[in-house]
Amino acid sequence: QVQLVESGGGLVQAGGSLRLSCAASGRTFSSNSMGWFRQAPGKEREFVAAIHWRGSSTHYADSVKDRFTIFRDNAKNTTGYLQMNSLQPEDTAVYYCAASPHLLSPVLGLYNVWGQGTPVTVST
Repeated sequence: QVQLVESGGGLVQAGGSLRLSCAASGRTFSSNSMGWFRQAPGKEREFVAAIHWRGSSTHYADSVKDRFTIFRDNAKNTTGYLQMNSLQPEDTAVYYCAASPHLLSPVLGLYNVWGQGTPVTVST
């Protein structure tokens, strides 16, 4: 089974940008969708964005639309990214990537492979 490894999290000031990476280790990413979720302290894990791995369709949560962009490395076929711009303190969370056999689902329970998460902290 593929393992997912996130990287790229860190501390950034409000208005700044970060790019998160999600690398599939051991084999080519073969699921239908790669998704990004986040979990802030004391809150439930929530959907952020998803991409259809073999196509170009994407889906975003309203809270990140027009600020975040999900995309894949077409050459490697093993790495996905989440470009986060105009970051705000409310974006502070641990960010997780995940794989799903479903297409662009925002439903956490439909993702069957998860990474370990990478923390993002946005300061004022």
